[in-house]
Amino acid sequence: MKQKILTIILMAAVAFGACQINVSAKKKAERREQSAALQNPKREFRGAWVHTVNQYGFAERNEAKNKKYLLAELDAMKRAGINVVIFQVRPAADAFYKSDIEQWSRWLVGDDVDGAKEPGWDPLAFMIEEAHKRGMELHAWLNPYRASVSNKPLPKNHPYLKHPERFFKFNNQIYFDPAYEENRNHIVSVVEDIIERYDVDGIHFDDYFYPYPVKGQKILDDASYAKHGNGKKRDDWRRENVDKLIEKIHHKIREKKPWVRFGISPFGIWRNASSDKDGSQTSGLQNYDDLYADVLLWAKNGWIDYQLPQLYWELKHERASSEHLAKWWSNHAYGRHMYFGQDVNRTMDTPDTDPAYNEMNELRHKMDLSRAFPDKVQGNCWWPSTSVTSNYKGVADRLAAQYQSKPALVPAYTWLSSAKPDGVKKLHRKHNELTWHAPKSDNRATDATKYVIYKVNSEKTASRDITDGGNIIAITGETSLEIPATLKRGTVIAVTAVDRVNNESDPVTIIL
Repeated sequence: MKQKILTIILMAAVAFGACQINVSAKKKAERREQSAALQNPKREFRGAWVHTVNQYGFAERNEAKNKKYLLAELDAMKRAGINVVIFQVRPAADAFYKSDIEQWSRWLVGDDVDGAKEPGWDPLAFMIEEAHKRGMELHAWLNPYRASVSNKPLPKNHPYLKHPERFFKFNNQIYFDPAYEENRNHIVSVVEDIIERYDVDGIHFDDYFYPYPVKGQKILDDASYAKHGNGKKRDDWRRENVDKLIEKIHHKIREKKPWVRFGISPFGIWRNASSDKDGSQTSGLQNYDDLYADVLLWAKNGWIDYQLPQLYWELKHERASSEHLAKWWSNHAYGRHMYFGQDVNRTMDTPDTDPAYNEMNELRHKMDLSRAFPDKVQGNCWWPSTSVTSNYKGVADRLAAQYQSKPALVPAYTWLSSAKPDGVKKLHRKHNELTWHAPKSDNRATDATKYVIYKVNSEKTASRDITDGGNIIAITGETSLEIPATLKRGTVIAVTAVDRVNNESDPVTIIL
């Protein structure tokens, strides 16, 4: 009897152990799937800032050389997994595009006092076309208030020479005074001109509003404050001036092209906790108090579609820890998208002192942080793009091999439109190429602008399989794709259409 009982106990123990092994194996498999999903998110904003100010090469190269340079930059960004190009088109009341409102930028045509020199090509139009071919978005980056960045003579048609009373000088630069409605209307007209004539995906402002403080210097807005202050505290009045511009631009974009996104990339600290109970545990310059930019108000009011705070500091920075700030900003999106701005050089130059990482740089830790709040944070943007394209300390290799190894769609802006576009038409194979036709649309917001190609398990499972970003083969703005040599006969391919706000159609399948 004892032997029988012992046998039963041993059998039960073996069964229990097998069960434990199965449970353990299942948990490990689930963890692997979760890890793969984090490493290959289907949707993620992966931007790069392409600056033109102080890039003197543009003025020194001819059209052919500039185009060759920009194509190489776009291709290098694409290889690193970038899907959004933020292109600086208005550094200082000037233009890297054809404008009847402001003069060509001196960073494009060189110093031109007469303001009549022509570059012979349109950089914005070129970048939009080439980015879209590659399935990438193009956001036009404008500096709203900066009118001049040096003491060099101004072109004769410069707005300051026409209305100097509406500007102030600060730290050897000239600024539009935000207090004047005429200035707000001028800036809105610039934005309106861009979105009406160019197929941009977004309008982007960075952190320059009222100028950064300089010791011993004062913003010379006494005259406009006396005229328009209406008894308000000057700080509140300045913030209100900027608020009015942001609101006007929001309404103008919605009026003209409601699918175009409006995004702000503020300085990385909104307010310190010492100034506001809702502030961050930091002790640095503040958007709200020093730049008069209340970006949280703009998000709360729905005036902007994304915030992209510049978290350029080290993870453990004594006064502005980017680790702390990442967590703080993740809780202040207010129903809009939140992306993190990352400084490439500082990220790759700084050893990670966290025992959980202990690496030569902070890249993995910062990527993990940005993906730790998937319901609140939807991606990153890299500054500057040239550090990515030059592969500074191997950053592009790491992104391409590890963190952005699979293409990703930009998250959908569903508050602008949630309608799903129709699927592609006439998908077929001819020799080594897949081709299809764009679906028809009677609403420009649902126009197909790019296409996603997936390798799926079967035609029957395609709708489920396309939820896995690891199955993406390519994202393109064109209606054809050369079939990769690695895909064998009998492979099932699914193609979807993606509209202007990144809603995706149902899949259409084909067997190779």
